[in-house]
Amino acid sequence: MPPVTSRSKTDAKVSRPVQVAEAIKDWVVEQGLQAGDRLPGETELIDRFGMAKGTIREAMRILEAQGLIKTRTGPGGGSFVHEVSRQRAKALLGNYFYFKDLTIGDIYQLRILLEPELAAALAGKLSEDVLQQLEDNIAEYDRPAQDIEEERVQHVASLRFHAILAEQADNPILGFIVDFMVNLLSDLTVYRRLYSPPNFELWRQGHDHQKALVSALRYGDAQRAREIMTDHMETAWKLMRRQEVEMQNRFISE
Repeated sequence: MPPVTSRSKTDAKVSRPVQVAEAIKDWVVEQGLQAGDRLPGETELIDRFGMAKGTIREAMRILEAQGLIKTRTGPGGGSFVHEVSRQRAKALLGNYFYFKDLTIGDIYQLRILLEPELAAALAGKLSEDVLQQLEDNIAEYDRPAQDIEEERVQHVASLRFHAILAEQADNPILGFIVDFMVNLLSDLTVYRRLYSPPNFELWRQGHDHQKALVSALRYGDAQRAREIMTDHMETAWKLMRRQEVEMQNRFISE
């Protein structure tokens, strides 16, 4: 039986179905297949990769679970290359961090490096529709929250501001990473109740930074956009860390 790929030799612990799944992905790239293109049938895959039917079927199930192929039954059915959506990719990657003991500092350490550069890159390049979308988002928290539930809703909405920016990135890697970090932080905030107790200074600083940032983006001032976002991230990191400590102390006291 011929080796599936040279990569499979480097890790004997990887099961054969996983090896075949990786080999199929490599083959798809080599052939230049695009989303929607049909994959070869089961018999051809067995011949091509020199593996048993059961191994091929398990490899295809792995790829389908990863969202990389889509199987349709009936007339015209078969297995087709499928493009993983950003939402699905974030969910799959998020599974890796599910049992990691992430802190606010872990996330902000990256945010403070990447988001100022994203803001600078977008200065003067956003359409009026996107700028209006950002302003409409800010309007959702244009006054301090009146209770804990409103605080939670406002906190999540304020993070959505950054997700909107991430969607506009020309660099798809930068945009995805920023969006993913925002998603992690939003989940972490809700799960650990970091919106409690309400923090007026966090609301005021975030609101003011975001309004100033939209202005810099509208007028194409890249350096100003970078400076505002840097200050925004540094301030949010400091204030969110206080929320995290408050939550930890509350947990210990209980």
